[in-house]
Amino acid sequence: MNQSAIDNNHGGENNSMQCMISTLAKVLSIGALVLLIFPIGATPVWAAEPLQQKAVLVTGASTGIGRNIAERLAAEGYFVYAGARKHKDIEALSHIRNIQGVRLDVTIQDDIDAAVEIIKSGGRGLYGIVNNAGVVVMGILAETEESELDFVFDVNVYGPYRITKAFAPMIIESKGRISNISSMAGIASPPAYGVYSMSKHAVEAFSGSLSLEMATVGVHVSVIEPGPYNSKAVASSCKRRSKQGYDPADSLFKELADELAVACDDQIDNLYPEPDAVADAVMHALFSDEPQNRYLAITDQRYAEAMMRDVLKQLVELNSGHAFGYSRDELIMMLDQTLPGAEGN
Repeated sequence: MNQSAIDNNHGGENNSMQCMISTLAKVLSIGALVLLIFPIGATPVWAAEPLQQKAVLVTGASTGIGRNIAERLAAEGYFVYAGARKHKDIEALSHIRNIQGVRLDVTIQDDIDAAVEIIKSGGRGLYGIVNNAGVVVMGILAETEESELDFVFDVNVYGPYRITKAFAPMIIESKGRISNISSMAGIASPPAYGVYSMSKHAVEAFSGSLSLEMATVGVHVSVIEPGPYNSKAVASSCKRRSKQGYDPADSLFKELADELAVACDDQIDNLYPEPDAVADAVMHALFSDEPQNRYLAITDQRYAEAMMRDVLKQLVELNSGHAFGYSRDELIMMLDQTLPGAEGN
């Protein structure tokens, strides 16, 4: 091979080498750019779904209505901080996908403060609160110890107040939602459920005022009134009465006392359906573009009729006995104006 051929060959090799170097430099520069934008271990924006996953706190999530709500939220892809008091319940909840069990007794401020820190450190923020934790005490008011009122109000009334106050900054920041679990007993007041009914009427009042206040900062508040469900609440109340040594034979209200005894003997909770309809209401309240202010979460037409008749009875009573009552036609006109679809609604 002559020198010219050798030089030409070397020139070709040099050109090829320069081309490879140029290409490698481009690849490296692109790689460097990618590393600058997405360092190793970082999540690209198109894969950032976990950061966008809305988080909801559910209190009283170990059993019954709270457990049903927590599992439904998790199954729908939301992240749930599920409050419970017992270690075994917290562990069981944490084994469910999209659920983190959190020790949370709504009567203990230290538990609440610790839960705030846990949720803050989770990095998801907090979009929703479901104030579900509650207890039932059955008994005749004139024969009920004052300590029972303290027990019920500490959980059912002060509990939602404490939770809402503690997490308000996070909910306001996310422009989120609050759902308070009340009861049909928060509208009507059945015999032998007086203490419980008192507490749920307080939840209704709490929700009404809270709704107006939170609306000024972009947070919607709903109140949900479940009917009877298999929630274990009655069973817990019966167990509590038994431990206290209550004897219906000693009651001055024998008929009512006997009815209460039968309710406990029949394990009445098991006669009612699972609280799926309550979870449906919570889902709508938290995520619908048009959430309602209140939800009557029932599965039986009889309960709807009972509630409507009770509310109408109160309306009639409020409209009577003073100089400013309205006629039947005027009341019907008010109803027509208030019903959904009426002008201005």
